[in-house]
Amino acid sequence: MLKLVEYIVKELVDNKDAVKVELVEEGDTVTINVTVDPNEMGRVVGRGGKNAQAIRTIVRSLAGKNGFADKKYIVKFD
Repeated sequence: MLKLVEYIVKELVDNKDAVKVELVEEGDTVTINVTVDPNEMGRVVGRGGKNAQAIRTIVRSLAGKNGFADKKYIVKFD
């Protein structure tokens, strides 16, 4: 799942080397932290947050499909 998020974000930005994706698991909550160049945050978030919401939807769908629906998935963009 991390590789998919990383791939999607890297396709949205110009500075692909600045993209960092890490997973933090605490109990039943899984947080995916996505870090990008501050100048390109607008591209990742998108107009009205549509890109960010789409990435979150993909993560939740993938988690549910693969049997990880018992955990709460949070995607944070920094």
